[in-house]
Amino acid sequence: MSSAHDYFTYTPIHGAPEAAAVVFFLVGVVIAVKTSRTSSPKWIHILTGTAVAESVGYALRAVCIDHVSLGLYIAMNLFLLLPPNAFALFEYKTIGEVVRRSRAKPSHFWLRPKFITWFFFSSDVFSFMLQSTGGSMMASESTTKMGKWIAIVGLAIQLFFLTIFFFIAISVARNGLYTVPRGPKDATWEGAKRKLMFNVILSTTLIYIRSIYRLIEFADGYGGKIYSCEWAFYVFDSAMILLAFVLNIVLFVGHHFNRAPTSDAIEIY
Repeated sequence: MSSAHDYFTYTPIHGAPEAAAVVFFLVGVVIAVKTSRTSSPKWIHILTGTAVAESVGYALRAVCIDHVSLGLYIAMNLFLLLPPNAFALFEYKTIGEVVRRSRAKPSHFWLRPKFITWFFFSSDVFSFMLQSTGGSMMASESTTKMGKWIAIVGLAIQLFFLTIFFFIAISVARNGLYTVPRGPKDATWEGAKRKLMFNVILSTTLIYIRSIYRLIEFADGYGGKIYSCEWAFYVFDSAMILLAFVLNIVLFVGHHFNRAPTSDAIEIY
């Protein structure tokens, strides 16, 4: 009978995955409730689904400690590896909505709403597919090496497009033509924009840090020092994603996007 050590190359601790599963589930509930109460657009639920997926991943990790199997281990890896891709998609959609609702004539093709949404959506799906394929293959000894490099390519692609998005977000933040509707606690649209862009840029940075950690982890190899260091996983993966969620709860994006554009979105042609 296989033990957790056979798959993890160390024996994971109890307590941490159970706590993470509960916390991420509660995060999903909070976001779902806030989205419903504020009449926010349905795409905000991307975050709800991401939080629930993280919760499932940690629940599977807790189960694997005492009752591991190849199927459970693969499922756990996928649920913990892939949700941040959806989080990145949420950030792409947010900036796309800022640009679209501002109705400002884009000065560059890469500031067109459809380009921002579909370009980054396509890159995110491609990265998602590579990471899921690589993550699944790494669970089998015969395909571990190939799976490792496929996952690394997927993570590298994600980092590349996150970098491009980061500079687009900064460009939108600095351009006065792009406005953000005021939330209930915002005195001006300028203040609303500063708050929302701070959220997007910092959340993207946290996802970026997490992706760098994962890239280094895979490059180090299955059973390597980084892979076998459990505290590093909780610090550079779990904590980074949780902080991004907390940021999006405190500075809730839904406050700025009703299901129809508001009069606060200044029209500039």
